[in-house]
Amino acid sequence: MNTNLIKIIPVLESADIARDVAWYKEKTGFEVSFSHEKMYAGLYRDDLEIHLQWHAGTEGDPLSGGALIRMDVKNIKPLFEEFKQRGTVTEEDLRENTPWGSNEFAIADLNSNVIIISENIE
Repeated sequence: MNTNLIKIIPVLESADIARDVAWYKEKTGFEVSFSHEKMYAGLYRDDLEIHLQWHAGTEGDPLSGGALIRMDVKNIKPLFEEFKQRGTVTEEDLRENTPWGSNEFAIADLNSNVIIISENIE
């Protein structure tokens, strides 16, 4: 069985999740689909979805400096195995049963753009 690519979701940096969720609700009409503490939130409007992720904005922040997107998939294992064979990821890169209900791994390109590949398991 192959991996089924479902959609791409932009993940935007946020210095303050609660503040930015309120701004998106008031200024754009997006509604909250989920929120995990002060670190991450999902917003939707019609068939569109955006996510907000808190970033420190410091030199040590691994996600600063590039774009971040999330690709939702079904059946993540074949794609993970393909990327492992290509040398893109290692076995330790797969995070299974996350507190937010996913199996996922991330890759970064040569320009510090990060792609999170995620499978909803809830």
